Formats: sequence, C-alpha cells, structure tokens
Amino acid sequence: MAATSLSNLSSSLSSTAATTTTTTTALSKPSSLPLFHNKTLPKPTATTTTRAATSHNHNSPIPKPQQHQHSSPFSFSDDDEKPREECGVVGIYGDPEASRLCYLALHALQHRGQEGAGIVTVNNNVLQSITGVGLVSDVFNESKLDQLSGSLAIGHVRYSTAGQSMLKNVQPFVAGYRFGSVGVAHNGNLVNYRTLRAKMEDNGSIFNTTSDTEVVLHLIATSKHRPFILRIVDACEKLEGAYSMVFVTEDKLVAVRDPFGFRPLVMGRRSNGSVVFASETCALDLIEATYEREVYPGEVIVVDNNGIQSLCLMSHPQPKQCIFEHIYFALPNSVVFGRSVYESRRQFGEILATESPVDCDVVIAVPDSGVVAALGYAAKAGVPFQQGLIRSHYVGRTFIEPSQKIRDFGVKLKLSPVRAVLEGKRVVVVDDSIVRGTTSSKIVRLLKEAGAKEVHMRIASPPIIGSCYYGVDTPSSEELISNRMSVEEIRDFIGSDSLAFLPFDSLRNLLGNESPNFCYACFSGKYPVEPRELKVKRVGDFVDDGLNGSLETIDGGWVQATTPPQPTRTPKEVKAAGTVF
Repeated sequence: MAATSLSNLSSSLSSTAATTTTTTTALSKPSSLPLFHNKTLPKPTATTTTRAATSHNHNSPIPKPQQHQHSSPFSFSDDDEKPREECGVVGIYGDPEASRLCYLALHALQHRGQEGAGIVTVNNNVLQSITGVGLVSDVFNESKLDQLSGSLAIGHVRYSTAGQSMLKNVQPFVAGYRFGSVGVAHNGNLVNYRTLRAKMEDNGSIFNTTSDTEVVLHLIATSKHRPFILRIVDACEKLEGAYSMVFVTEDKLVAVRDPFGFRPLVMGRRSNGSVVFASETCALDLIEATYEREVYPGEVIVVDNNGIQSLCLMSHPQPKQCIFEHIYFALPNSVVFGRSVYESRRQFGEILATESPVDCDVVIAVPDSGVVAALGYAAKAGVPFQQGLIRSHYVGRTFIEPSQKIRDFGVKLKLSPVRAVLEGKRVVVVDDSIVRGTTSSKIVRLLKEAGAKEVHMRIASPPIIGSCYYGVDTPSSEELISNRMSVEEIRDFIGSDSLAFLPFDSLRNLLGNESPNFCYACFSGKYPVEPRELKVKRVGDFVDDGLNGSLETIDGGWVQATTPPQPTRTPKEVKAAGTVF
C-alpha cells in the first residue's frame, strides 16, 4: 500500500530531521515520493499546570478506566430521522492558547457530534486529557481549560454509538508505549476493525473501549518501525475504511487522511504562524485561521519544531469523498472538498425546481438543513420563500410527555408551523433527505393541520438505498424507506400531494469532472471499500421520535453483516419511478 518502502523512508526522515532548512514555498500536492515542506514554527511552550479532579482528567500518559455513565431513558435527538456524522476533529500546533482555541474550534464543529467532547494538550512532555459526555460547553469551563496548558493540542466531538459505554469511548484517546505517549482523535470508521482487534487480543492485547480508534493506538505501539511517523504509516497500511485523524506526541502534531479521502480534513494557519487542522473550514473561521488547503487523500502531515513535513506515504487511488457532507453534514458556511457547501445546496434546490416543478404559492424549508436548497428552489421557480416551520433552538435532552399522549410529540417539540404562511396555500416543502420516512410523514401532517391546501415534498438528495460504512450512523438497508418502496409508495406513506427527489444523474452532472471523486454508496449500493464484518445499528427498531425506550435495550438492536446488505432497488429502478403527483 505504501508508495515508498519504510526502510527508504526511515533514512529519508533521519536525514531530514538533521536539517532545519526553512523555505517559503507554498504547500504542493504530494507526489508518489516523500515531499518535505519545512517551515519554521513556534515551538510548543512548557508551562506548569494545576492538578485538579474532573469528569475524566489524565495528567499521566495512560488514561484510567472510567465508570460507565448512563443517559436518561428519555434521551431526545433533534435529528433522530437523519443520518448522523460520527465526529469532528481539531489539531493545533504552536499557539500558547491552544486549549482555548481547540475549545472554540470544537464548538464550531458541534453539529458533527453532540454526545461527547475532549481535548488533549502537551505540558512538560506529558499528555493531559479532559473528556466528558455532553456538549462542548457542558464538558469544559474556565477552570478545566486552565488545566490544559501548552501550545500543542488536539480535540474531538463525538456522536456516540447508542447502547455503548459513553464516557470511556469519548476521544481523544491517550496511551503510553515504550517510546513515549500518543493521543489520537479519529473521524471515520474502520471496516476491518473486528478482524484487527481479534488478532491483537489473540496476541495478548487488552482493550479498554469498544471504539475502532483504539486499534490504531495498538498498531502504533506494536509497530517495529522507527521513528514515530513510520509507526503511523505502518499502522495505516493495515487499516481499511475511512479515517481522518490527528495525533499528538510530546513534540509533534500529525494529521492523516485515508487513501480514499472519505471524510474531510483541512489545514489552516493563524497570523502568529500556528498550524491548525480541522474537519471543516468553519472551525478555522471562528479562531481566525486562514484556510490553506485540504489534507490530501493518503497524505501524512507532520508538524514539529523543524517545520511542516508533507509525506505521501500511502497510495491514493480515485478519491471517494462523502457526498453527504454537501447534502447534510457540513455547515453551509464551510468549504468541503474544495467546494462551497452553500453553493452546492443552492444548486440542488435549483435542479429540483427545474426538473420537478409544481404549481405552488409558497416555498418553505425543513430547518435548518433544508433552508439553502429551499432558497435555491424558490429563486429558480420565482415563488416566495417564507418560514413556514420555526425550529426551536432550546430543545433539551430530556422530556416528560403528559399522560395523555400527544401525537407527533417529538416533531412538535422542535418544529412549529406558521399558520399565517400556510393556511389555504399550495406549499412546496424542501428537505435534505428521507431516511425512514417517519419524520417526513409527521411534518406533512403538521403542515396540513396548520391549513396548508396542498403539500409538495421536494428532497435535495437522491433516494437513500444503502447504509453507510464509512463513519456515518445510518439505519440498516432494510429500514431505508427508498430501498423498500417506490416513489409513489413513499408519497402515499408520508401523505404528501407530490414527491420528488434530486435525480442521481443530475447530481453527478452538477459535479462535472469532480463527480468520480465522490462516494455515492448510499445512493447506489456500490461500496468503494467492501465492508465485510460490520455491525449495522437498527435504529428504527427502538427509536420513536428519540423519546421512547431505554438505552439498556439498544444493544439488542445490532445485526451482524458479513457482506453489505444488498439494496433491493437500484438507482435505475428508482429513477424510472420519477416524480409522483
């Protein structure tokens, strides 16, 4: 898998480490051989730290096991119908306020994971870690950030796997091995995790978590290669699937992206010269870091006091970047895979207006993810866009439903219809996707109860017929409504007057020459990296509006998949059904 032998790279790295050459050339795309771009950077500062107890605080290289913490049995997810991104990562080198900047960057990435957050910093050659369950603002406060001294930090926000022990799985993970300590934060999913873990356990390895990320630490610790960068390369050669990772050691920050580039990872720089890595550019914007470029698929970037070393150590075939970043996951103000997310969604809406027009009086969106596509639809159709649904931004995590059951309780908690906009109107409502269809049916019912004369649903993505195996929490394929029903059957199920999806061919045409660089597995059922062993969570079996059912019962909602479940409907069959009126 490596483009250059490890032994040759070892000698190359040794000779490079002996020099401190500084250049001002711009970073260029890595070739099949190692490229070293050395820039003088601020050295991490050594400061003293006050030791204090926290929910999960490590001042030694090896973290201690933590007690399992249970969530409320009435946990509510405000996007329970949507696919959920597993996490977001941040890395900062060379800033005396690294922990605070990391905290802010994680806040900007909060949409990528709301169940847990953590930060690791380096102080006096010791990796310090604070992690906790909840939002970034719940986990960290002024006193905790004061404990995370140093100018080198990584951070992580996580959408947790339901039913698993939450706190011990919150990243970044920190471990000690014979040559020092290492911390890692990972966005993605390894499709050969169980095979790797079983092999390591047969050889005596002990695992503290159920996360696939812990496998990476074991591979680094057991690698026979030196220096540290070659241990990472050796580990990554054994991984299959999606990974955008940041590592921290006593003196280095390392960013790695898998050869297919499934998940995003960008690089920026602050005015003081400090280097920042993040899952999205919105994190760079908040901390006033200038976006420089993406971390390329198959690239390893090392930042230390010698500067920046950009290495292409893994073969990178045709990239397969996740198209759902542009459909749903990323914030509209981010640039992902070199494209503006806002512009992508606006154009999705324009395509829907052109290819699936309908006579209407008003265009509304399912907030927040459908707003930009709805704006594009309205502008192209020449119909006013209005706020027909108001989203509550104060929905907490726990609710007690009255004894007299309220129909569609979960949807009504977060979405309120505006009767003045809807009453007597023919309404086009734009949403980003339909997964199981249960929320869409409740939204249509909500709009009609508020007086809408007609409700026409427009979806700014193709039908989802395959489960994701590359770092996104989606139901198994048998739960996906587009895999079980025709467009007409879905329209009848959700109760809308018409229904249209973004045509798959039109999506690819919009992307033009970049189209082959995206992963469409959720729309086509064709997987770039074949998943052979994954468990797929059957969310729909035990979630109803995110309110009912104890988390203790969720472990039973896993199914073993030796091969990916084959979609029962192909994109061609879905396309043939067309728009339904």
